[in-house]
Amino acid sequence: MKSTPADLLTDMATPMAAKRLVAVVVTYNRLEKLKVTLARLLESPAQELAAIVVINNASTDGTGDWLDAFAAQNLSQGETRLDIINSAVNTGGAGGFATGMRRAMEHHAPDWLVVMDDDGRPETGALARFQTIPDSKWDAIAAAVYFPDGQICEMNRPSRNPFWHGKEFLRTALKGRSGFHLKSTHYEGDAIGIDVTSFVGFFVSARAVKANGYPDPDLFIYGDDGIYTIELTQAGHSIGFEPQIRFEHDMATFKVGDDNGAQRGRFVPLWKVYYYHRNLLMLYRIAAGPWFWLAMMAIIPKWLLKTRAHQGEQQVFLRLLILAIRDGLAGRRHRDHAEIMKIANGSR
Repeated sequence: MKSTPADLLTDMATPMAAKRLVAVVVTYNRLEKLKVTLARLLESPAQELAAIVVINNASTDGTGDWLDAFAAQNLSQGETRLDIINSAVNTGGAGGFATGMRRAMEHHAPDWLVVMDDDGRPETGALARFQTIPDSKWDAIAAAVYFPDGQICEMNRPSRNPFWHGKEFLRTALKGRSGFHLKSTHYEGDAIGIDVTSFVGFFVSARAVKANGYPDPDLFIYGDDGIYTIELTQAGHSIGFEPQIRFEHDMATFKVGDDNGAQRGRFVPLWKVYYYHRNLLMLYRIAAGPWFWLAMMAIIPKWLLKTRAHQGEQQVFLRLLILAIRDGLAGRRHRDHAEIMKIANGSR
């Protein structure tokens, strides 16, 4: 039946029921940035944000003691939304998000989760804007992520899988990475469907989590967010990029050798070589499907050329890279981190 003008006015006057939103924050040795993130989250009232689960990944900078004192202080003032888990071991970003999301689902009865690193946080008003989006519009949502200076954060730019979309495939063939990532104009336009995004400002419905489970903790770091979100899409869940929901990512400027400049320079510390390439291989296999082996013919030689950036440790780099390729091709997601560290330290 067609809606009348009176029906539309009634719908606009009827307040939308708030979604029970629970935040999951994973932290490791970035206490000062965590303090800012928690303060920002607690600015939102309970009807916008029902609870905050913090996973302290065995930090060694006093984070655990500070979190315990902060939670106790807030509790004495009637603030009950903080749920702190101090892990005895560092399980990486993947393990932290898996633990935190499971805790949120099992103890806080959410309708939706929103996940972020300790240096990522919603801009003021972002969670209120999330609450205005109809619950049935998407199964998951990616926020628009910016640096504190207002520039788009490239590492958090969502993308569409070029192997699933003809237009993106052609652009990728011509332009490389910029062909499948969302363009800057998308940040100024309407919402758009995407396939892959990061875990900074990622909202996921409880229904999607119940259907597809949690991130794989064996991935440790790198690509766990890409693999989780592309698998959601592959399973038929819709992910939308909503540019009016803005997050801030207060990370250091890219530099050669850091986590985000690794593919352009030297991996520091060296053990990250293994996880970066193994997990990326797994993501490429999901994305490329029957085109996977053809894509590998172009990608693996480029990876081998990175050896040149690791003067003085080329043999160790190659050992880690070859092991990553072997495990990635075999689909082996679990390998003891102590073994990777032993190789990275030059031990046989």
